[in-house]
Amino acid sequence: MMKVSNQEENLRYSEEELREFQVLISHKLNQAKKELNYIKEALSKRNDSGTDNTSGTSKLLEDGADTTEKENLSQLAARLQKFTQQLEFALIRIKNGTYGVCVDTGKLIPKERLRAVPHTQHSIEAKLKKSS
Repeated sequence: MMKVSNQEENLRYSEEELREFQVLISHKLNQAKKELNYIKEALSKRNDSGTDNTSGTSKLLEDGADTTEKENLSQLAARLQKFTQQLEFALIRIKNGTYGVCVDTGKLIPKERLRAVPHTQHSIEAKLKKSS
């Protein structure tokens, strides 16, 4: 019986370690939300300012560039939205005790990987198997 509980402990990070990751994730989440809000504001300002109806080819070029920039900002906003969601899910995993455990192997994901990609649910080993 004692061995089972020791093994279980090795499959989880300590409360102190989880707090470290929680701080890291919260910081990244706040940054991502600020960037997302900035992009959303920029997109809404672009939509508001597009009412000038001057003629000429330069206006067409400006409209094309403006459309491309809006598309780029929209794509960036979508990626940031997904990233914030992944970080929020990581915080939930910290609370329910499953953070840092690879969903494929059941092994502990190394701290170095979690520090680099704090929202990951896969060890490098599992990630490499999926991509091959």
